Amino acid sequence: MMQAKWNGRVLAESDETVVVEGNHYFPETAVNKDYLRHSDTTSFCGWKGDCSYYDVVVGDDVNADAAWVYREPYPKAQKIAGYIAFWKGVAVSEVATA
Repeated sequence: MMQAKWNGRVLAESDETVVVEGNHYFPETAVNKDYLRHSDTTSFCGWKGDCSYYDVVVGDDVNADAAWVYREPYPKAQKIAGYIAFWKGVAVSEVATA
């Protein structure tokens, strides 16, 4: 199982991540949205399309634009539609399951 963690809090856990360019994309249902706040930041990838970002918020600590999502990716990246990935110090690692 893959887990995304920041500031001691589990942001996401799933056995069904999709790996693209070395990043684990978590199904939206596996992400704890209590720690995400919409950001106005956007970007564009030539083969994935338009990308939107979230700030990761734990207590008073904010990790700006540390999560991202492709809501309507291009056909070649369709498998990550709506999946959320993390960076900027968010630890994504495999954890043992009982």
